Amino acid sequence: MLRTLRVKNLAIVENVRVDFGDGLNVITGETGAGKSIIVGALGLLLGERADRAMIRSGEEKCGVEAVFELPDASEVDALLEDLGIQPCENGKLIVRRIVAASGGSKNLVNDCPATLQALKLTGELLVDLHGPHDHQSLLHRNFQLDLLDSFGHLWKQRAAYEEVYRSLADLKSQRSALDDDDDSVAQQIDFLSYQVREIENADLDGADEEEVEREHTTAANASRILELAGGARDALTEGEGSAFDTLAYALKRFSELAGILDRAAEWRDEAESIAVQVQELSSTINSAVQGIDTDPERLQWLEDRKALLHKLKRKYGGTIDEVRLFAEQAGQRLRELESRGARIKEIEAELERVGGELAAAGDKLGLSRRKTAGSLAVAVTKQLRGLGFPHGAFEVMLHTVEPGPSGSDEIEFGFAPNAGEAMRPLRAIASSGEISRVMLAIKAVLAEHDRIPVLIFDEIDSNVGGEMGNAIGAKMAGVAANHQVICITHLPTVAVHGRHHFVVTKTVTGGRTRTSITPLSRESRVEEIARMLGGKDSTSVALRHAGEMLDACAG
Repeated sequence: MLRTLRVKNLAIVENVRVDFGDGLNVITGETGAGKSIIVGALGLLLGERADRAMIRSGEEKCGVEAVFELPDASEVDALLEDLGIQPCENGKLIVRRIVAASGGSKNLVNDCPATLQALKLTGELLVDLHGPHDHQSLLHRNFQLDLLDSFGHLWKQRAAYEEVYRSLADLKSQRSALDDDDDSVAQQIDFLSYQVREIENADLDGADEEEVEREHTTAANASRILELAGGARDALTEGEGSAFDTLAYALKRFSELAGILDRAAEWRDEAESIAVQVQELSSTINSAVQGIDTDPERLQWLEDRKALLHKLKRKYGGTIDEVRLFAEQAGQRLRELESRGARIKEIEAELERVGGELAAAGDKLGLSRRKTAGSLAVAVTKQLRGLGFPHGAFEVMLHTVEPGPSGSDEIEFGFAPNAGEAMRPLRAIASSGEISRVMLAIKAVLAEHDRIPVLIFDEIDSNVGGEMGNAIGAKMAGVAANHQVICITHLPTVAVHGRHHFVVTKTVTGGRTRTSITPLSRESRVEEIARMLGGKDSTSVALRHAGEMLDACAG
């Protein structure tokens, strides 16, 4: 159950804490007092999108916190484990949400960060919230189908069908992608073949663009390189008056000088070393330039190669690696197009097989739905007896149609509110008040099957008055025997059925509007019911009537 709800700086709520009890909790208050803010706060905790406009004027953030106490937390703990969130401690689950004016929100489940999707998934196990406009969803076939599947516990069977349906849709998408005009396919094959052939003919395996660039630079300047290298060799060893000849002359002088000056021996050794280095340098230059090709045909080949690589990069990618990748991808697409006929046959065979699986899954699901439909119709009709339709009848009509995302069935809820009337589609005959009561009847039926602990009804009694409110209140009290029910209502005949009663009030202090929510004692509850009966100034008659209504419900 929802034990505690805290709301801070949300709209006109400054700081409120509500401690809910077991059974039926009713919330009342004058129009505009802020009852809907309580539902809005719960919506935030259930993963609804946040709007910064909801933050109380002048504040930087708003916050909402809910504490749930679960007698059996195993299902919730299993979900939390999948989400990587700390499990409940002693059955207690704490959900917090903070929305900042600067943007963004902070979501926590058991003090662990959580996504909006995590809040939604957790909320689906904890709370069923029905707002004042949700009864209109009862007129939509998709919603009706969801109700039927929920009542029959058919979700696993439906999920199996939906998986096959998605597989079939994927195959159809693949088949559609191969449905191009034959002329178009032939053009694609011709163009891709040309591209792949052009790149393959360039023989890019092992191609080194930098090496080609270096060789081209050398070949283009071969004559000058040979001329300069020859001059350097002449200066070192080959020419008249070369460095080597000069060093040889110096060595002779050092050798003679060493006989009369000891230090001259060191000079001679150093000169010998330099002479060897000069010879080695000259030899290195000679080896380096020996392989330089001055053949103009080689130079032309290098220029053509550079131009080819540049063209390929301009057409297919900024680098040679990107050109290779393009060729790989184009080749793959070419092979796919060339094998298109065989692939079409494979997909069509798969389409036939999966189509058969889908038909079988749809038939199986449809059979389960038809078995469930009768039980749901009987159960809802029984509930309607206590909601002002003593002779009313409810029916679930199913028709087989082409397989769709949710099955091969088209659903229509039928309703005959009075004796002797033909069964007609609910959307064709029901008023908003009647739809609200039908929705409550369905919720009452589903409550017997659902494990969701908390049901919230926000003014489900709209467009209903008089004694019918008493029937609605009694029905919600019956549902509250097995679930915690929180009901926001404007009808005193509904409110008197509550086991716990809270009133929402709005005050103005220091120029600021503030909303508060207060649990009512027996005496203050009589006053609130009297206000709802007789207006702002409750008379003694209204007070007496209110007390009698409460006593009747208590008895």
